[in-house]
Amino acid sequence: MSNMLTLREVARLLHVHPNTLRRWSNDGKIRAYRITERGDRRFKREEVARFLADLNGGDHSDRETGGK
Repeated sequence: MSNMLTLREVARLLHVHPNTLRRWSNDGKIRAYRITERGDRRFKREEVARFLADLNGGDHSDRETGGK
């Protein structure tokens, strides 16, 4: 099993839109590793788990649910 997750996989795990995850990555809230010349993002599984634990114990006001 790979230690790295795709942007879509992490967005699904966190229940956020992929654009929200991109913004969080750009803002430095969660670390993404750029791969390929296109700049595709990958996330380390253990860092995502830590981020999720912090999210669950902290403020959720910045989280987008995608609802209208």
